[in-house]
Amino acid sequence: MKYLNIAAAKPKVGVFSLTCCEGCALQLANKEETLAAFLSAVDVVNFREISSDKSDDYAIALIEGSISREDEVASLKAIRDRAKVLVAYGTCACFGGVNRLKNVLDFDWMNREVYGETPKATSPVRPVREVVPVDFEIPGCPVSKAEVERIVTHLVLGLPFAYPVYPVCVECKQRFTVCRFDLGELCLGPITRAGCNAPCPAGGLGCWGCRGPAEAPNYEEFLELARSRGIGDAELRERLSFFGGFDSAYELAQDEPLAVRPVA
Repeated sequence: MKYLNIAAAKPKVGVFSLTCCEGCALQLANKEETLAAFLSAVDVVNFREISSDKSDDYAIALIEGSISREDEVASLKAIRDRAKVLVAYGTCACFGGVNRLKNVLDFDWMNREVYGETPKATSPVRPVREVVPVDFEIPGCPVSKAEVERIVTHLVLGLPFAYPVYPVCVECKQRFTVCRFDLGELCLGPITRAGCNAPCPAGGLGCWGCRGPAEAPNYEEFLELARSRGIGDAELRERLSFFGGFDSAYELAQDEPLAVRPVA
């Protein structure tokens, strides 16, 4: 890659997956129209979605997925020690994602239900930043490859990069999308960070907040708005807890703890 006709150094990149579906890694590999340019800017030395080659010699590490086992803690710390820059990408890596829903369950009960007589090692789900220092976070479920590419361009060429500070509602207005609240539906757009181009509301589904909170979200006003439209606290708690990015709003919305431990 060249910038101002000067060839830029190609940093070595490792892409790693922890507890996740690897959908974010697939996003990086599947965007064929920009894949060649993306790969020309970096030297990918570890990325199991696209190659069986493996190397521990990398400057940038992209981490997908949350931490749900102690062996992942050790792996993540080793990656952090090797990498000059660590990027948590995807909602699971940034907030814990849907995996965090298991934290309200009794782990022994869960292991018996799923694995029977062969229980597996498990621990409370955590985002990457609760285990090691993180230099950049790129939320989304799945992540936006365009945003990953902007981060990589920033790291390789030093070009400016800034996250949107406004909520998803702004992008809905830019797309002339009818507000889901006006249709009597719950939507986390007023408190969720923009940057995704609001595909869910445009497609007929209220935002579930996979990108986490916008800057300085007004949770009290949001909850008042939702309740004024007849949306109950149970539905609010379910939506706010789904991806793990809205703990503060969740606390305001609950009358009693959501954690219900199944009877063994």
